Amino acid sequence: MCGIFGAVDFQGFFSPEDHARFVGLTDLIAYRGPDATGYERLCVKIPNADRSAMWDAFLGHRRLAIIDLSDAGRQPMTDGQGRWITFNGEIFNYLELRRELQDLGEQFRTATDTEVLLRIYSLYGPQGFAKLNGMWAFALVDLPARRVVLSRDRFSIKPLYYTREGSRVYFASEIKQLLPVLAARRMNERVMQAYLAQSLLDHTPETFFEGVYRVPAKSSLLLSVDDGAITPHTYWDHSLETVGTFNEAAEQFRELLEDSVRIRLRSDVTVGSLLSGGLDSSAVATLCRKGGADVETFSVISDDRRFSEEDFIDSVTRQTGVPNHKLTFQCPDLLQTLDRMLFHNDEPVVSLSIVAPYNIFRLVGEHHDVTVLLSGQGADEILLGYSKFFFFYLRTLLQKYKWGTAVKELLASFLRGTVVRYSRLADARRYIPALNSKPYGGALRLATDHQPVPIWQSPDLRQRQISDIDLFSVPALTRYEDRNSMAYSLEVRNPFLDHRLVNFVTSLPADYKIRNGWTKYILRESFPDLPPAVRWRKDKKAFVTAEEKWIRGDLRPLVETMFKSSHLQQMGVIDDRKFLVFYNDFLRGNSTHFGDISRALIAELWARNILERSESSSSAVEITSSLMQDASTNGAVKSTVV
Repeated sequence: MCGIFGAVDFQGFFSPEDHARFVGLTDLIAYRGPDATGYERLCVKIPNADRSAMWDAFLGHRRLAIIDLSDAGRQPMTDGQGRWITFNGEIFNYLELRRELQDLGEQFRTATDTEVLLRIYSLYGPQGFAKLNGMWAFALVDLPARRVVLSRDRFSIKPLYYTREGSRVYFASEIKQLLPVLAARRMNERVMQAYLAQSLLDHTPETFFEGVYRVPAKSSLLLSVDDGAITPHTYWDHSLETVGTFNEAAEQFRELLEDSVRIRLRSDVTVGSLLSGGLDSSAVATLCRKGGADVETFSVISDDRRFSEEDFIDSVTRQTGVPNHKLTFQCPDLLQTLDRMLFHNDEPVVSLSIVAPYNIFRLVGEHHDVTVLLSGQGADEILLGYSKFFFFYLRTLLQKYKWGTAVKELLASFLRGTVVRYSRLADARRYIPALNSKPYGGALRLATDHQPVPIWQSPDLRQRQISDIDLFSVPALTRYEDRNSMAYSLEVRNPFLDHRLVNFVTSLPADYKIRNGWTKYILRESFPDLPPAVRWRKDKKAFVTAEEKWIRGDLRPLVETMFKSSHLQQMGVIDDRKFLVFYNDFLRGNSTHFGDISRALIAELWARNILERSESSSSAVEITSSLMQDASTNGAVKSTVV
C-alpha cells in the first residue's frame, strides 16, 4: 500500500523546476507511505536521452512496506527492459503467479508482488491484469511501446485520479496532489447536484472538481505518447456462472471466502481484523482463526447500551479465541475531526457518521502495532444484505406473479423481526422518485437540464447488485475506507470483494441469498461455527454516532450562521433563505431526514475549506471556529462523546 504521483508530456519536456514540484506533490501524501520514497525521470520520446537534462515522464512513490520489507522493494521499479512502475496496492495471488511465470522461464530478483505485476505486463500486456487477484492503482511507463498505462482494480478499492492540462497529463493517488497543477479550481455542478439531491458519490468518472477524473474500475487507460490519445481498456467484467443446488452453492461459497481470506493474510507485517459483531466481520474473524493466523481484532463499542454490539463481539471472541481490542468511539473535537476527514477525502462524504470509522482508524494507527486490517466491506452488496434488496426482491416476485412466495417472505420477516421490522422509509427515499421531486423544499437550485440519476431502474435483481458494486455503493464506501485508513498508514483488505467470490455470488439465484425473511441466507447457512446469536442476528447496525443530535443541537449555530451567506449560494447551488426554512421545519420535527442537512453542511464545509482554500489561507478549524464564535449568541457548540 502506498501513494503515487506522475506526469507525462506528450509534446514537450519538463524542467528542473517541474522536478522539484513533482517531488513535493509526491511527498504531499507522505502519510500513505512513510517507509521510503522514490522518484524517477524518464524520456519516452527519446529513450536514450540524458534523463538528467531531457525527460518527459515522471514517476513518484511513497512506500508503505508490507511485502518484502527490504530495499529491493523500493519503487519506482523497472523490469530492466524499459518498463517502469509506481504501484499502490497488493496482488494477493502473487505467489501463484510467480510460480506460473517461473515455469515459463521468468527469473525474479525480489520477493515483491510489484515485480510479479511488471512481469505479467511484460508477457501479456494490459489484458494480463485479468490474472490479478487484488487491489491496485498503478502507473506504468512502457518505453518500448511509447505509452503510459494507468490501471485500477475491479472494485474501486485503490484510488487513481488524473487531469489533463494542454499536452500534459498528471495522475495521483489523491486529488489534493492534482489541485496545484489545475489552471483553476472549479466545482463540478453535475456531481454536486447528484450528491445533494440523491446522496450519490463516486458513481461516474467525474469528481467534484471540474477537469479531475478517476480512472474507472476494472479498466486501464492507455496514454499514447505518439498522438496524445487516451484509450480506455476494460480487462474484466462481470459474467454469469452456472451454479448448482443450494447445498452445493453453500459449500462453494464457504470455500471461496476461505481462500479469499487466506491470500489476504499474506503479509510481512502485522495483520489485524475489524470485528463489529455483525455477520460479515464475524465470518472473516472466524476464518482467520481457523486458518491458524495470529490475528488480533479491533472493535468499536458504544457507551449507550441501546446501540452497543459488545455482547455479539464477546460471543465471537469467546468461541474463536481471537484476541480483541475494544475501542470506545469518542469525538471530543467534532470540528477538528471534520476538518481532517475532509482534508483526507478531498471530496464530500455521505454523512457526518464517517467521523466514526475515521476515528477508529486513528485509534488503531496511533495505539496499536498493526499495519494491515481485514474488513467486511462489500458483503451487503454481494449478499443482498441491505433492507432495500429485500423489497426489490418482493417487487421482483410480484412482477413474476409469485404472489404466494412474496407473501410468505413478508410474513416470515415480520414474524421473525428481521428486515420489515427495522426498515425506514427515509432510507428508501432515493429509490422512490415521487419523494425526491422537490429536494430541500425547493432550496436546491437545479440546472434547467438536470435529470436525476435513475438509480431506481434495473432490469433485474442481479443487475441491481452489479450497479451497487460498480457505481452506487461500493465505490463511495471504499473511497472513505481507503482515505480514512491511509491517513494513519493502515492498509485495509476486503475478502468479500475477491472477484471470484463476487462473480459467483452475483450469479446465484436470489432465493439463495434471501429466504424465509432472512437476508444473506447463504452466508448464515455456510457458517454453522458462528455463535447462534451472531449467525441469526435480526438487526443491522452501522457505525453509531450522534449525527441527528449534532444537527439538531451541537451544530445548529454553525448551520444557521453558515447559511446566512453560504458559499453554496454564491456558486448558485442553494438558496440560503429557503434552506433555513427547510432546516427550521426539520428542527420542528417534520419527517425530513437529518441526512439532507448533514450533506448540505458537509458540502458547505468542503466549498469553504477545500475548493476555495489556498495554501496560504486559514485552516478549516480556524474558519469554522470563527463562525462558531459569531454564532455563540444562538447557543454553544459542545464537545460530543458517543
